[in-house]
Amino acid sequence: MKPWMVLIGPAGAGKTTIGEAVAEVTGRPFVDLDAVAAPYYAEVGWSIEKLVRRIEAVGRVAAEREWEPARAHAVSRAVAEHPGAVLALGAGHTSYQDPGCRAAVRAALRDCPDVVLLLPAADPALALDVLRGRCLAGKGRTWISEGHDFLAEWLHDEGTREMATRTAFTEGISPAALARDLSHSSA
Repeated sequence: MKPWMVLIGPAGAGKTTIGEAVAEVTGRPFVDLDAVAAPYYAEVGWSIEKLVRRIEAVGRVAAEREWEPARAHAVSRAVAEHPGAVLALGAGHTSYQDPGCRAAVRAALRDCPDVVLLLPAADPALALDVLRGRCLAGKGRTWISEGHDFLAEWLHDEGTREMATRTAFTEGISPAALARDLSHSSA
């Protein structure tokens, strides 16, 4: 068995908020990979602390690339360990430069009945503006580091789009209403 629904998308897309609402509507457990990933990272010799050290040593962009195998491993483990759940994957957990990591995550999600890409809007420029505003308001982050725009990378990532079975737009709809819509139309 796989998770009942997997929510993917860039930072600020609403994966946690919508995931909690879907779980409430359906009576299913909600799992946020960002909250449970530490033991999975540790299984392959990584931790958030190590990521921070690598950022200090080689810069954010290079450290994020080094961390890709640990993120892919965490996705595979979370999918395997949370059957029937509503699972939210953190922004970087479906966006990879390494084709092997992308393939591993695609394989882990392949049999999940419902992988929903959450975006604020269909228009990419509007979506990026909304995401940037949400990230600044919520966590004080722009996701721009060393001139690299991670938020834009996650938004435009074709690999992430290919993993989704459908896309849902969050702007202009309440989390409760979107949760009801997603729950009723889920496989």
